[in-house]
Amino acid sequence: RPARPTAPARPGPLMAVTGTTLVLAPAPARPEHPARPVRAARPARAPGPYRRLFAVPGTRGFTTGNLIARLPMGMFGISAIMMIAGQRGSYALAGAVVAAGLAATAVVAPWTARLVDRHGQARVAVPATLIAVVGSLCLVACVRTQAPAWTLFASYAATATTPNIGGMSRARWTHLLKGDPTAHHTAMSFEQAADELAYMLGPVVAAFLCTAVFPEAGTLAGAALLLTGMLVFTAQRATEPPPAPAVRGRSPLRSLKWLLPLFFTLGTMFGSLEITSVAHLGGHGLGALSGPVLALQAAGSCAAGLLYGTLRPRGLPVCLAVLAGAMALPWAAAATGSVPGLAVALLVAGMATAPVMVTAMSRIHAVIPPGRLNEGMTLAVTAIFAGIALGSAGAGSAIDHLGTTAPYALPASAALLALLLGRAVLVRVSGTRSAR
Repeated sequence: RPARPTAPARPGPLMAVTGTTLVLAPAPARPEHPARPVRAARPARAPGPYRRLFAVPGTRGFTTGNLIARLPMGMFGISAIMMIAGQRGSYALAGAVVAAGLAATAVVAPWTARLVDRHGQARVAVPATLIAVVGSLCLVACVRTQAPAWTLFASYAATATTPNIGGMSRARWTHLLKGDPTAHHTAMSFEQAADELAYMLGPVVAAFLCTAVFPEAGTLAGAALLLTGMLVFTAQRATEPPPAPAVRGRSPLRSLKWLLPLFFTLGTMFGSLEITSVAHLGGHGLGALSGPVLALQAAGSCAAGLLYGTLRPRGLPVCLAVLAGAMALPWAAAATGSVPGLAVALLVAGMATAPVMVTAMSRIHAVIPPGRLNEGMTLAVTAIFAGIALGSAGAGSAIDHLGTTAPYALPASAALLALLLGRAVLVRVSGTRSAR
């Protein structure tokens, strides 16, 4: 077998003669491997707007309580109707009790909000919540014991002391994010999404509890969630805005005289759109789809609210113009008789709602002093509820006389009127700010 080739010997030191001296020449340097290029480190990805928002100390704590206490807002009405109608056999009585409670809320809620602004959230919200919870428990007891009808009205009217948890949460964000309009815009968008989520999930949870458990379960669960959430919310004292007992200046009613008609008109749009959609689907034999279709509309608004919080805020007239165009879609879809088309149109209409509400609520900050912010936002919510009541009544009358398609003109017309009012609001608010 041939011998294996041997590796060449490493070159040793060389000898050289310099004059009469024998020296060793250094061995040639061994070639080194070329250095690998170092990859540049990737720049750290900037956190998203919502991650930055909840990095503020204390925000996660009060937001947790806020979400827990917010869910019952969409539960109490449907729970009371199902409980009273199921036990007393009268939807007329159930509707009258709930309507009386809403009327009491329109009167009591602004006063509760004023006390919150003057004396602090924890000192006022907890006792007010306890009164509302006692009212709910009395309503359950009166229904169960077949008490006279007037006791139902009195018990449900006591729930009008329920604090405006959305207004108190927005006031905390405003207090924490002073001087940061971008983060404040994101916070207001999140609050609007939380509103839509509560009114989307609340009726579903209430209906399930009242039908699958027992008729009083929805009211009892709502009262427990309200009290628990409010205690968690008010326990976060570090983020609570300081009370402002000596706020001077004109009344919030005067400051909001151009905004309240806008909120009332938007409420009319909401109420007429909801009733007309329920009647239209029922007229096509699809009444069971009313809940999921309306939930789809709320889901669109919730998603759009979260997305809008990551974008640069737009002007109120721009948002209202988009809303006016979107509110014409359900009318067009109903005219074609396409139920899937109506569902898509309601989804788009819901998506156009959130930017309007976020921007309109932000306008309140321009005209209301911080010490009366919760009162101002409660007045806006009251105006929305009043508009919803009028829109529902008007749409119901139109449905009886015109069918289920033509009444879609009501929300479309309300959106156009809101666009005109929005332009007036922009002029008046700008004039107020420049005067200041």
